[in-house]
Amino acid sequence: MPRKFGEIAFTPEVKAAQAQRGSRQTYERYIANGAANDTITPKIAEFIAHLDGFYLGTVSSNGYPYIQFRGGPPGFLNVLDEKTLGFADFSGNVQYITVGNLSGNDKAFLFLMDYRHRRRIKIWGRAELIEGNADWIERLQMPNYPAAIERVILFHVEALSENCPQHIPIRYSETEVEAMMAPLRDRIAQLEQQLSPHN
Repeated sequence: MPRKFGEIAFTPEVKAAQAQRGSRQTYERYIANGAANDTITPKIAEFIAHLDGFYLGTVSSNGYPYIQFRGGPPGFLNVLDEKTLGFADFSGNVQYITVGNLSGNDKAFLFLMDYRHRRRIKIWGRAELIEGNADWIERLQMPNYPAAIERVILFHVEALSENCPQHIPIRYSETEVEAMMAPLRDRIAQLEQQLSPHN
């Protein structure tokens, strides 16, 4: 059990709920003996490199959470070092809820999901908005991706947790389905050609 995750997620209220329901002692032991899990390992970096989207959570000044999907080509979420992620923030519906929330509270959360392999990673940290910086925009822009970049967001990692795959449905993206279907289509075309009366 990752220690830093427990320090952030297991608030007094959570600990009380665990104690009431009989799991507190187990988690206390796991957290005490667990690794920090507060850095991006090469294995996690490889996982991140294949993502074409993730969920970004922020907290508003009135205490409500806000979750927003961020999407782009695989690799648009960059591992800058073992404690920092960064991505180009593409223009959207101009509500600026995430931007507004982060201007008052930089605590943020990333939920990374790979449905095909039934794997998810949760990352707690602090998000930093960088606006009007051409160097950062150039560094994090995706070649041949036409979306306009409004700013860059850096995510400073404080804790990570990987969950078990229980209850995660297997889903495939359109690109993945196309890749799986291409050999079948080719084989069907070959068979149809062999069966053609003109051969």
